[in-house]
Amino acid sequence: MASYVIGDLQGCYTQFKQLLEMVDFNPSKDHLYLVGDLVARGPDSLACMQYVYSLQNSVTVTLGNHDLHLMSTVINGKQANPKDKLDALISSASLPKYLSFLQSQPLCTYLPEFDCFISHAGIHPHWTIEQAIELSKWGQSCYQGAKSAQFLAGMYGKNSNIDLPDDDPQMKFNTTVNVFTRMRFLTQDWLLDFDNKGTLHDSRQLKPWFTHPRFKASKTCFVFGHWAALEGNTHLDRVIALDTGCVWGGPMTLLNLSTNEQINSN
Repeated sequence: MASYVIGDLQGCYTQFKQLLEMVDFNPSKDHLYLVGDLVARGPDSLACMQYVYSLQNSVTVTLGNHDLHLMSTVINGKQANPKDKLDALISSASLPKYLSFLQSQPLCTYLPEFDCFISHAGIHPHWTIEQAIELSKWGQSCYQGAKSAQFLAGMYGKNSNIDLPDDDPQMKFNTTVNVFTRMRFLTQDWLLDFDNKGTLHDSRQLKPWFTHPRFKASKTCFVFGHWAALEGNTHLDRVIALDTGCVWGGPMTLLNLSTNEQINSN
């Protein structure tokens, strides 16, 4: 039995299938973790969703911002952005079951057998793993529940705070979603920045979330995607960036959790 993690698919079905073939993935005994952004921008989001759904008993997805945006677009009856190339997926007769599958997936997961935390964008430096798991469960109850349309419609914006007020569920949901699916750079006070998507050294005023001292000595492995500009390089052995920009012409990357080997698509 092997456990693998793959970075952002973003509709790049050919490279996705190639990676699974390269490791001889066997859904009857192996497990696959996808860090999110299964859809959007790439050439075949429908094929990605079809295949992931066919493997659903052997797959865990930590949802990304594009996955949540797809859910919001469909549930709230909005028009998809043409650049997301979602027409075939949204027109599919199987869309309801794909959305139901996405709604059944978490925002993060922790694998104690590997001491490994996985999410789309990372974990806020001030959150414990236990807190992150509880926030993931709570957030999932929001996008699964009767008010899912309301929560998803209200999740947009650029509130840099990391407040989690119990008396304001929408703000708590937005903060949870922002950290798990949109976070890259943080301010000097460890607040969220939404405007910078560049490399590690593109801003002197901001700092990548994983540069907090907590991560330099961490025994836990943190695996994330979302940040293609890093090209897989965090300079930290226990913080692994798996979005290597396949949709922008780079490779797609797979991590073998048992061996720590990384494999790139051609």
